[in-house]
Amino acid sequence: MAAVADTYTETAVPAGRETPAAAPSAPDGPLGWRGYDDARARAHARTGEDESVVTALATMGGRETVVISFEFRYLGGSLGERTGDRLEAAYTHARERGLPVVSLIATGGSRMQEGMRALTQLQRVARQSALNRAAGLPQIAVLRDPTTGGGWATLGAAADVILALPGAQVGFAGSRVRPPDADPSAYCAEGQLASGQIDAVVPPDRLRGTLQRWLQLLCPPAESRTRTVEPAPPPYALGAPGLPETGWGAVVRAREPRRPRAEAYLHAYFDDREEISGDRCGGVDPGIRCGFGHHEGRTIAFAAQCGTATRPAGFRTAARLVRLAGRLGLPVLTLVDTPGAANDAAAERAGAGAAIADAFAALATAEVPVTSLLIGEGGSGGALALAAPDRLWATPDSYFSVIAPELAAAILKRDEAQIHDTADQLRIRPQDLLELGVIRGIVPPP
Repeated sequence: MAAVADTYTETAVPAGRETPAAAPSAPDGPLGWRGYDDARARAHARTGEDESVVTALATMGGRETVVISFEFRYLGGSLGERTGDRLEAAYTHARERGLPVVSLIATGGSRMQEGMRALTQLQRVARQSALNRAAGLPQIAVLRDPTTGGGWATLGAAADVILALPGAQVGFAGSRVRPPDADPSAYCAEGQLASGQIDAVVPPDRLRGTLQRWLQLLCPPAESRTRTVEPAPPPYALGAPGLPETGWGAVVRAREPRRPRAEAYLHAYFDDREEISGDRCGGVDPGIRCGFGHHEGRTIAFAAQCGTATRPAGFRTAARLVRLAGRLGLPVLTLVDTPGAANDAAAERAGAGAAIADAFAALATAEVPVTSLLIGEGGSGGALALAAPDRLWATPDSYFSVIAPELAAAILKRDEAQIHDTADQLRIRPQDLLELGVIRGIVPPP
């Protein structure tokens, strides 16, 4: 714990929290597993611990935190009944004091020597995690080597932010039970990152600073918390000033390769930021950036399209971001910039329609205010899915259209010479959108 915490105090399970079943009087545990008592005695002599989990109250980056740390040398970091008691006590303590939970995980799964009594601890852990989530308390997991079995499927995968050490073995199936011909890259931190299951792979020398930044972002000081969540102010316009004269002129300006994109807006808006990655369903969309940043002294969540066709994983990641911000009581900023949703066969197989529907639902039911800024192309439903229904602004070098002018002309069987007229008829310029009541305003330059 010293590697990640500024200060910490180890806290054993509070008196009276352990269940009678957790310390069975019968030799060798609840199953009478021959040699189990001796194995625990050797593990204690080797580690100095009497269980596979140590809990502590720690300070990280000035934020008080409940830390759960697995000792893998104690029976492979396995989860037994007493482990479940300690985990339940740690989550309960976090709820009672309104604190985040940081889990440093290294486990091979449930303890075989305790059989089903050990496996059912996963239900206890899942319930405690859900209770803390409902209480709006952040959970951050750090996946060490290895993180497998029920520890990955509860403390790990259920966390709000999931970090992993390079090369760590991560997967529900441990190395001795997976198919012999399984691709090993699917069971490592880097493979899980590529498939959208974790947020970042962090080298050990950067872990402490990364955890500190995440806690500072997700846990604002108590004196700054209010019941009313103020909306995020829209960013200033960074692109070409002045409004376009024609609809096609608006399209040309929005498609200009040198126009400021999401990265420029995020850099100008936030003092610092950290990003989440992946949809937790097997996909990552590099064309969308999601995370949390500091703006004028407070944390704001963001989901930003980067000018490419948004893929299903991008919509799901944005929906995950909006719902997480809602649980934590943090306002959301979305930057809208896409020619539309990806419409290739791979996108359809990945559930494009369902992913877009999920993004629409997340914004429509957001528990916190969502502010949206159109910074470039607003291509049909793929753009609208990330646009706040009642808090949308636009930059002068943007447009929003029910369909691209070229496609509209093709559907109407007009020749190419009529594309410009079609763009005008669609009324897609920022000033048109304002007059139609689609946007609340056109943002000025800084």
